[in-house]
Amino acid sequence: MTDPTAGLSTASATHDAVLRENLERAQASAAHDAAAPRLSQAFNGRWTRRHWAHASLFATMGALLAAIVPGFSTAMHVAPNTQRTTLSLALPQLRLHKDNADRWQSVTLKPGQTLSGVFDELGIPYDQLATVMQHPKIKPALRKLRPGTSLSFNLPADGSVRAMRIEAAPGIGDEPVELEFDGNALRERAVPQEITTRTVVLSGEVGKSLFASARALGLGSSQLDQLTDEMFKYDIDFDSDLDPNDRFSVVVDQTWKNGQLASTGPVLAATFTVDGQLKSAFRYLRNGKPEYFTPDGRSLKRPFIRMPIPYARLTSGFGGRRHPVLGRFRMHQGVDYAAGTGTPIQAAGDARVEFVGRKGGYGNAVILNHGGGRTTLYGHMSRFAGIRIGQRVAQGTIIGYVGATGLATGPHLHYEFRVNGVHMNPLKMTLPPPEPLNGAALVAFKNETRRALDKIREVEDVVFQLDDGSRVATIDNAAKNGPKRNKKG
Repeated sequence: MTDPTAGLSTASATHDAVLRENLERAQASAAHDAAAPRLSQAFNGRWTRRHWAHASLFATMGALLAAIVPGFSTAMHVAPNTQRTTLSLALPQLRLHKDNADRWQSVTLKPGQTLSGVFDELGIPYDQLATVMQHPKIKPALRKLRPGTSLSFNLPADGSVRAMRIEAAPGIGDEPVELEFDGNALRERAVPQEITTRTVVLSGEVGKSLFASARALGLGSSQLDQLTDEMFKYDIDFDSDLDPNDRFSVVVDQTWKNGQLASTGPVLAATFTVDGQLKSAFRYLRNGKPEYFTPDGRSLKRPFIRMPIPYARLTSGFGGRRHPVLGRFRMHQGVDYAAGTGTPIQAAGDARVEFVGRKGGYGNAVILNHGGGRTTLYGHMSRFAGIRIGQRVAQGTIIGYVGATGLATGPHLHYEFRVNGVHMNPLKMTLPPPEPLNGAALVAFKNETRRALDKIREVEDVVFQLDDGSRVATIDNAAKNGPKRNKKG
């Protein structure tokens, strides 16, 4: 009889063997698929975006290769008839530093610093300092050294002193002094100067002060005196006629040395715009003396100055009065100007000195002879200005100083004007103006002043031109009759 359990066990074993075999096949198939390259889905006849992108990339690369590769072969090909030239170029010389080359060092003197202190600071031997201090041109200059003076030394690397230079300064001179050391001796060497002269126009507004505005533009006291005392003295009252917005232009020659302004010459031409009227003056030498003229050649100079003391106060006029010292009525044959002791007194006109000394009640007095029977007297001076009898003096020359000598109650100037010995009122004298330029002198004047006039026009045409083309400043006579602004008193 057969055991049923035995059959079941045999079937179960067979079934397990089949399962193991199927599992092994599945594992082997999976391993084979992993090792083999995975192919994308087969092309089914339709292009995707990826296919088009790859195709564009390959086409672009192919076109570039087709264009570039033939060029290489052409560039590497040498034409058989080409000539070749070989040039030999000289290289520039290299400047090698030499130990004995010039080495300049500059020192600016400080307050309390001496020349010996400068030599010690730079390590210059004392014997060379002694040689410098004994030089005939340097020895007097050393006493005038001031803080701010520039000293330069040529000190090569070998430790020697080759040269010394003292720059131009007040007390030293207008040009630098350079000394070269030659053993124990000194040799003076001329320092080349680059000097140029420029004609410039300085223009600006009067502002709060003409003096301050002019100084800010670079004008000095001498140029200001020419404007106020020589050019426009009779045409402009500088105390009341000018407003802050009035303008002025001045033409001068400036001298420059080594790029620095050295000096400013006299005023060649000037203009002021007052109440819309343009007042002009030009410098010209007549008979060797400088004078100022209008553009048409009329002299701006007057034969006599009505006030020999600028900005003085009239205290007593011409005529009868009670004498302040004698106490009785008598004729006052001149005019009195009050001023402080020591105020300069000017010659009223070109003249020859006729008298200098003590003269009774006039005290210290000066009498000038102006020719044509005209004389002027200046009394009560404190002292004279070094003039002598027979000396020729020009108008405006300082002849003495205000005082209270003689019959005087206080410091003032007693001024008299006489014609053929007859006393005249100085304030009412009407004398003909100087003769204007004419003929060849007028032609020469216009030719000489054209340069200054052109310079002024360069500035005036910009400053005084309105947008509508009209000019703010004119020289027409009609402008004199136009409305005037209210001036400050």
